Amino acid sequence: MLNMMLLKTLHIIFMTAWFAGLFYLPRLFVYHSMTDDKISLDRFVVMEKKLLYGIMTPSGFLTVLFGILLTYFYYPVYLEQTWLALKMLLVAILIFYHIWCINLYNDFSKNKNKHSHIWYRWFNEFPVIILVLIVYLVVYKPII
Repeated sequence: MLNMMLLKTLHIIFMTAWFAGLFYLPRLFVYHSMTDDKISLDRFVVMEKKLLYGIMTPSGFLTVLFGILLTYFYYPVYLEQTWLALKMLLVAILIFYHIWCINLYNDFSKNKNKHSHIWYRWFNEFPVIILVLIVYLVVYKPII
């Protein structure tokens, strides 16, 4: 069995990497949606694919895995607390956002983008709100 501090460290490291990708990929979409020359369009597709499948998806998977292991082995009492249920709901929403990013990437890779750079600028703000809420829940563990 893994050491609790190691699990917590790995959870935080992969969460940080996942959020970095969730912040940066939509920013790439902003610039991609403003581009019209083939060289730049192809470059953005490569950059987005590497970020999405080389960093974001593995980091998201490992974040969830280490979070589950940490809770199951070291903090099972948290499963009875509302703050953790809310955190898990936010993580589920974040997973759907990640999947939405995959769908947006697929549209870009087929040159079928449907949104403006302004839409992507707003889309880019969503994970910030989720991060703030998750950090609040984890730090304060409010009794609801």
